[in-house]
Amino acid sequence: MTGEWRPGPQDRRVGIGWDSHRLVEGRDFILGGVKIESPVGLHGHSDADVLSHAITDAILGAAGLGDIGDHFPDTDAAYKGADSIQLLRTVLEHVRELGWEIDNVDSTVVAERPKLGPAKRAIQERLAEVLGVPAHAVGVKASTGEGLGFVGRGEGVAALAVAQLRGTSA
Repeated sequence: MTGEWRPGPQDRRVGIGWDSHRLVEGRDFILGGVKIESPVGLHGHSDADVLSHAITDAILGAAGLGDIGDHFPDTDAAYKGADSIQLLRTVLEHVRELGWEIDNVDSTVVAERPKLGPAKRAIQERLAEVLGVPAHAVGVKASTGEGLGFVGRGEGVAALAVAQLRGTSA
């Protein structure tokens, strides 16, 4: 066998991502690339978009490319205040160059505040546009911590994501 292995149309890979950030005053609340009205935002080196980070990790994991910290370390000043949607676009470009496309993404955001129900459709549509898939291929769900742990106490937000990739090379 010569050359670099490329995934074929029969190849599928699944990856999982998880991220969490604490809530703080004085920051915008960005989720899935959508700014949500809130008196608190998420703290982080970048814009702290916990959902975009989880999706990015799921895609990287499915492609066997490590995690978001490997590619965009929080010790690098270049990523201070970075737009997480732009980081996701960079990862998408890389996995597409390797012969992968997104089949679908499913996600759950766990937060006590702000209430996410009214924003779910806008988040779904924004992520579908960025991922290059129809909106029905992007799941965005919201849950609470039911009073348990850092999420339940309203101290932070967590997100989980699963991504399925399919090969494109012939």
